[in-house]
Amino acid sequence: MSWQAYVDSNLIGSGKVSKAAIIGLAGGVWASSAGFTLTPEEQTKIVSMFNNAEEARTHGIRLSGNKFFTLSANDRSIYGKKGGDGCVLVKTKQAVLVTEYNAPIQAGECTPTVESLADYLIGVGY
Repeated sequence: MSWQAYVDSNLIGSGKVSKAAIIGLAGGVWASSAGFTLTPEEQTKIVSMFNNAEEARTHGIRLSGNKFFTLSANDRSIYGKKGGDGCVLVKTKQAVLVTEYNAPIQAGECTPTVESLADYLIGVGY
């Protein structure tokens, strides 16, 4: 399956994710949903937050120009909130799944979708 198919089918296609991208730990966007553009600076910051969770807690998460308050951050997952919307970022061996959900979608619906895809990708070496 192509990286774009993971975004289109597994994430956006689930109905539990509003916007999504897959970025490489070594840099670059592997795939993204329409209109979800992460700047090179945002990509670099996202990857670095997994090595320094305190950075995410202190400065929040910026995705496609939108800033989210960090609810939780560790070396695998980062969760954020902005009003009724939120974000779920999950690191795999070689990439980061970067997702946003918009109300009425809730964190409890989006999070398992993203975490499950991350588990699968880790299991197949990505």
